[in-house]
This record gives sequence, structure tokens and C-alpha cells, in this order.
Amino acid sequence: MKNELTNRNGFYPDYDFFDEAMHDFFPSFYGRGHHQKYMRTDIKETDDAYEMEVELPGLDKKDIRIDLKDGYLNISASKNEKEEGDKKHNYIHRERSFSCQRSYYVGDIRKEDIKAKYENGMLNVTIPKEVPKKEEEHKIEIE
Repeated sequence: MKNELTNRNGFYPDYDFFDEAMHDFFPSFYGRGHHQKYMRTDIKETDDAYEMEVELPGLDKKDIRIDLKDGYLNISASKNEKEEGDKKHNYIHRERSFSCQRSYYVGDIRKEDIKAKYENGMLNVTIPKEVPKKEEEHKIEIE
């Protein structure tokens, strides 16, 4: 059936009915418009920290990794559907396995000061503000 719908009598050799149907039903997943595919993030500022809310629906805590390197907070997520028994099924289209990553510049922060919590599809990360280093006075006395 897929082949019949995909290439009707050779008139549209590049047309794929199922891919087009998925594009129409889920446009943000296929890059139409200016939608961010995954990890849509809100960042708000408080007096002493920045609070990030990162959307990561459908994941378990074990699927998410947060690293801090060279002043960048890297958040990566990957989800792989179970493949056992998949040989019995003839999938035409699969979208529930993916991986994605985003980096955010946070400056010179110690990793011990960053707090993260994942609940109900939202990753909340609290990043303290950098404490500005006090300039030492470099005045030289003249004799």
C-alpha cells in the first residue's frame, strides 16, 4: 500500500505520501517555520542566579546528561526505543528515538554550585551568577 500511495504511476517519483503526511501533522519536528525542535528553554534572572527551564518531555532522568566545560553548560538527551521484537514489525516511519544537545555559555562557575532537577518533562537548572573578582589596587608610590 505504501508503494501505491508513494509513487502513483510514476507521475511524482520524489513524492512520498507518508513523509508528507508526517510533515503536515508535526511541522515543528520537520523544521517548517522557525520552531526549535527540542530543548525549548526559558531562562530567567533572579538577584543571585539564573534559572533555566528546559522542556524535555517523554524522557527519564537517566536519558539526560549535563556537563560543564570551558564555561559552557552542555545538556544532551537521547532516547532509544526498545528494539527487541522490532523485527516482527514492519515500521514505515519511526520518530520516538532521538538525540539532541544544546550548549549555553554560563561563564566561570564551579560545577558544584549548579543545581539541576528533572520532573514532569521539565529540567530545571539553577546557575549562580559569577561573583565579580575585585580589582586589586596597583598604585605605586612615588618617592
